[in-house]
Amino acid sequence: MKMNALGLPIEESKFLVKELNVLLSNFQVYYQNLRGLHWNIKGKRFFDLHVKFEEFYNDSQIKIDLIAERVLTLGGTPLHTFDDYIKNSKLEIGKDISKDVMAVQLIIDSLSHLLKIERTISNLSGEIDDEGTNAMMSDFISEQEKTIWMLNAWMGEEN
Repeated sequence: MKMNALGLPIEESKFLVKELNVLLSNFQVYYQNLRGLHWNIKGKRFFDLHVKFEEFYNDSQIKIDLIAERVLTLGGTPLHTFDDYIKNSKLEIGKDISKDVMAVQLIIDSLSHLLKIERTISNLSGEIDDEGTNAMMSDFISEQEKTIWMLNAWMGEEN
């Protein structure tokens, strides 16, 4: 089995890069959705949600950079065109959403989808002892699970 400079199997690392690029694409769509929600939110909860959505998109921007840098670390090339992002993302596009409940539900749904991708990547990286990717996914997962819990609490739902 051929190994890369990190001591990870080359072929499995290539597959991991592909999955990280899927995550990157989904995060880019999530980020853009958050920007739109931030700009377009209306109503009595505007001040709270406007700030919260900015917090979320700033956090997403950091995660996007971390994912792209991990792709590079593993020897791949991060996707970087809107065309690639749309082709590789399964997230709903949040167009013209200005109502608070619809906006928060879109974020919950998006984070739930991101968690599925991250768990897949975590399993794959665990199989090849890629602690760098595994640790990053673990951090993302625990943070996003808590965010979903908080957003569901905001929605008044049990979960």
